[in-house]
Amino acid sequence: MTMDKSELVQKAKLAEQAERYDDMAAAMKAVTEQGHELSNEERNLLSVAYKNVVGARRSSWRVISSIEQKTERNEKKQQMGKEYREKIEAELQDICNDVLVKSGTSGIQMKYGMHSKGKKVP
Repeated sequence: MTMDKSELVQKAKLAEQAERYDDMAAAMKAVTEQGHELSNEERNLLSVAYKNVVGARRSSWRVISSIEQKTERNEKKQQMGKEYREKIEAELQDICNDVLVKSGTSGIQMKYGMHSKGKKVP
């Protein structure tokens, strides 16, 4: 079932209330993939979703890194910590690449459009 933009935005708002930020990010990603210009509210929802998705992974990374340092004497535990930390790092990389590549495209289009209209672009 394909949802329209307003349904996806509503789903993102529900996910935010339930603190299900992965679901919120997925809904807002689907909104951006529809190719419509985002309103201020929609940009805010996208930002909140990814801020929380990334924040949770960063927190996990800090915890695992700390545990990894405390287990220096136990090689097996340290290796497990290293592998888990690398998994979290890969997730962070994927999340950041996903949102940056998608938003970068529209940002370039917006800058180009403003420049072609004779407006100063930073």
